[in-house]
This record gives sequence, structure tokens and C-alpha cells, in this order.
Amino acid sequence: MSDIIQLLPDSVANQIAAGEVVQRPASAVKELLENAVDAGADRIQLIVKDAGKALIQVIDNGCGMSITDARMCFERHATSKVRKAEDLFTIRTMGFRGEAMASIAAIAQVEMKTKRHEDEVGTLIQIEGASFVKQEPIGTSNGTSIAIKNLFYNTPARRNFLKSNAAEMRHIIDEFQRVALAKPHIAFSLNHDGVEIYRLPASALKQRVVHLFGNNYNERLIPVEEETTIINLKGFIGKPEFAKKSRGEQFFFVNDRFIKDAYLNHAVTKAYQELLANDNFPLYVLFIDIDPAKIDVNVHPTKTEIKYLDESSIYAIIHSAVKRSLGRFNISPTIDFNQETGFSNMITHKAPEDIVPPSISFNPDFNPFAQTNSATKGQSYSGGSGSSMAPSKNWGSLYEISSHQLPEQASLAIDTKKEDEFEPFQKQFMQLHNRYIVSQIKSGVMIIDQQAAHERILYERFLLHLEDRKGASQQSLFPQTVTLSPNDYELAKSLLDDIKSLGFEVREFGKNTLVIEGIPVDLGSKNINETQLFEHLIEGFKNSQQELKLDKRDALARSMAKNSAIKAGTKLEQQEMNALIEELFACKTPNFGINGKLVVQTIGLQEIAQKFEK
Repeated sequence: MSDIIQLLPDSVANQIAAGEVVQRPASAVKELLENAVDAGADRIQLIVKDAGKALIQVIDNGCGMSITDARMCFERHATSKVRKAEDLFTIRTMGFRGEAMASIAAIAQVEMKTKRHEDEVGTLIQIEGASFVKQEPIGTSNGTSIAIKNLFYNTPARRNFLKSNAAEMRHIIDEFQRVALAKPHIAFSLNHDGVEIYRLPASALKQRVVHLFGNNYNERLIPVEEETTIINLKGFIGKPEFAKKSRGEQFFFVNDRFIKDAYLNHAVTKAYQELLANDNFPLYVLFIDIDPAKIDVNVHPTKTEIKYLDESSIYAIIHSAVKRSLGRFNISPTIDFNQETGFSNMITHKAPEDIVPPSISFNPDFNPFAQTNSATKGQSYSGGSGSSMAPSKNWGSLYEISSHQLPEQASLAIDTKKEDEFEPFQKQFMQLHNRYIVSQIKSGVMIIDQQAAHERILYERFLLHLEDRKGASQQSLFPQTVTLSPNDYELAKSLLDDIKSLGFEVREFGKNTLVIEGIPVDLGSKNINETQLFEHLIEGFKNSQQELKLDKRDALARSMAKNSAIKAGTKLEQQEMNALIEELFACKTPNFGINGKLVVQTIGLQEIAQKFEK
């Protein structure tokens, strides 16, 4: 029998490796950006077309490559960052495996232009499917420009598994944000289909966070800093009141490398334990600086997992540092006089001479021991022995009841009486602690969770609107603008058709901005903030898709119902309780809420009787 084990051809081996390294366009973006950072660039430009499916181009002004290096960088396991096995435990660079460029070249059409600062001309290399097409000298600027065209063109099965452009673009923005946060001293820019999404100047870390996520984040950040013999920790955490329903803005960096670590994430969330609800997640951007010899970064192909020698100590340091920063913020918040406007407004808008000091009015003739006549007509009061004294001036006015209160009280009593005349025709319910609705039934008592009931009603109603595309809208008197992060903006654009089916009137309005011109008629009678409702809708949608893996419409209806339902603690009138109960029992599944828990509980007479027999 002949031998059956053979070496795989390089082209096949590269495509197998590409399946681990390049899973989607965002994976290629990550590798190219990290290579540009390792090249020492201080200005990096990312250009994307068709969410990376047609073009991914990264341009940097780094050190560039020689003719030989430009050709060698496309070979498997060819790298300038590791020479021997021991170097794996002193790694400070972003890349080190030497697989990225070979993997990308195996599944795309690649064009690279590169030039070192000391060279007069650069090098052009073109590769298609791991085969060299062209290599020639070229005039180009210092640094490197790599363009990846038609990703997965020779592996159509992999290309068919890619998501929509909006979904793929969100992954690209995620990778861009991670690299940009890790290197705030480098200027970055991101263009998608000719539209500039980010232009980030070199800055401090706090300014980089604000530039990435929005100006309103300036007031949300709490600094964290801790230096120990094990690690040095620095960065920012978010104030508890700005926590979100999804885990989007949570970043851990170890030696400037983005990592995912559920254990360290638990250290942060535990510090917020008494400040946040269970379904809320805080913002944090934390940097851990540690001796490379005490960690192993060669764990996962994407390099987002790390092993530590002393993981429990790192957990304790992070937990205590975050908790201490939260305590300092709560006990003695700092005042930034560049941001604080309370004192400046008082000085600007109120001149010193306009400020009137408080004064106290009193009657100098009042004598509490004097005998006086009552201010009430037809009655007089006399004191004990002694001579009479003249009445004090207008002292009776101190005890007069304001006459304007009486008509209101009278009208209130009349209105209540009129309403009571109609109440016997309706079933009577009682509200318990402004949270539960209680009613007597033949077998005992029925208790309904009002928030869960309303969520169920709205969820089924919004699902129906999404199916028949007939959600009614109520026009807003004053249209509201909502500015989202680039990631959320791409998500909102992909959901616009379904959002309009719910009853929203929304249109695009400039960079990362939408205009809300109408809201669902079901919410028109409520005093709601359209901008806040829309932001919560997007946030809830992300949470539903991440946690429950729901389809798009179901997640959208669920998010809308949770954010627009009445909350526990809301006082309801009899008519409102009647309407709520009627609509609940008209639902397809009235007994269960959208979280799967019971909406209606019954307590039987026998169970109640047993309570008194004990």
C-alpha cells in the first residue's frame, strides 16, 4: 500500500489558515491596522467600500519596507517581530504570528505600495489568490498603502455567509474603535463609501473617548488609576446613571492589546453591584500594563485572549480600584471649572445690584399677652383680670385661609362625585403599591403585574405592525434630532424600514444624525422624550439580539415594548386599569410576559384560609 500522508500545497494551507485569521472584513481591518501601528505610523487612514467586501485600504506613514521585505511579508510565518521562542514572552507589538498577510493574500486581490523614508523609490506588489501578479518600482509617499479588493472572491461559500453591509460595517467600526482607543497618540480616520465617519486627531485618552463616542461622554467619565507591583491600571469608567442595556462600550487592554476576559469583566461589574440594576452594564475603558513575561498572548488566533500567572490578584486590584473611584466620585465629586456653568450663569445673568437679600416682615405692635378682640365677626374674647388693651393691628390676617383654595376643593369633590356615578357600571380593581392590579374572582384573588402586562400588550401590537406595515404615526409638533455613535447610526439605518412600520417618522439628517418627525400613535398620549425613546429602542434592540439571539423584527418589537410600557410605581385610574386588563386578556398569550415570567398570579380562597389557620 502506497503512502497516503502528503504535505498540503501552500495555496491550500493558506486558505485553511485564512479561515481562522480572516473570518470577515473586520478581521482584515484589524490585522492591517495593527501592522500600521507596529510600523511606527503617527497617521493612519482606513478606507472601506461596500462594508469591506469591495475594498479595504489602510494607508500609513510608518517605516515602510524594502523590496525584499515587501515580497517576504506575504509568506507564511514571515515576521519581523519574533526571532526565537523566548521572544513570545517579551512581546510588545500588536502582531507576531506572521500569518495575517499570507492569509489575506490567499482569499483576496491585494495591491501594496510601500517605501522607506531613506529610499528614493518604493515598491508595488500585486497578488491574487496567493499568486504573485506584478512587482515593480513605483513612485509613492513614505510608508505603506495596502488595498484588499474583492475579499473571499475565490471562496464563494465564505462570502455567502457574510451578513448585511450594515452588520459588517458595525464590526469594522468595532475593530477601528479598539485600535484607536489603544493608541490615542496616533491620528486615525475612517471613510466608508466616500463618507467620512471618523477623523480623530492625536490626543489624550479622555479626548479620544469623547471623539469616538460623542461630546456628551465628557461628563460621564470617572478616572481610574492604580499602581502596584503586579500591574499598573489606568483609564476611565462610566458614572452609574449612564449605564446601558448592552455591553457595547466595555474595553480592556493589556499592554495596549484589546482583550476579552469575562473574569476581569466580573471584577468591574461587581464594583457596581449596589449601584446598577442587573440588566444594566457600565462603560469602562481600562488599560493594564504588566510584565510580558507574566502573561501568555499566544492563546488564540485572534489574539484577544490572554493567560495570566496571578489572575486572582489582578481581579482584586481591578475590583478595589474601580470601587475606590466610584466612592470618590459619590462622596466628593470634582468640579471642572472649564465645564461647570452654575456659577458663571449666576454672575453673567444677574447683576450684583439686582440681588435682593431675604427680609422678614413683622408687626412691631403685636403683644401676645395683650387682651384683644377677635377678627371673627360677632365674637369677642376677654382675658383674665387686668385692664383691656387696644387690639393689635391686622394680626388676624395671619390666620386667614386663602379664599382661592376653596373653589378648587369644591370642584374636586363635585368631579369625584360625577365619576363615581359611572363607576358601578365597570368592574372595580385595586392598585397595590402602584405596581400590581388586584381583583376579586370567584376562586379567590387575582394579582397582575402592570408593567409586565403592558409590555405583553405592546409587544404583540408592535409585532402586528411589523407584519402588516401599517403602524399609525402621530406627527410631532417640533421634530427632534438624535445624534448616534457611528456604530448605532449604521444599525439604525439598517432598521429604518421596520422602525417606520412601528409608527415612527424618521429620516436621515447629516452625519450620524436622524430627525424624528413622528412617533407611534399608541404613545402619542404620553409625555415622552422622542430622542430618549429612540436611543433606548436602539440600545434595547442590541441587547435582545446579543442575549437572546432573536430575529430582527422580534428584537425590535421587544425593545420597543420594554421602553414604552408603563413602569412599576405608576399610579393608574380605574378606567386605565379596566382598559389594561381588557387588552391583556385579548392577547394571544396573556399569562406570560415577554421575559417568560408570569404576568397573572391567583391566590385561592383555600390558600388564604390556610394562612389564618397557622
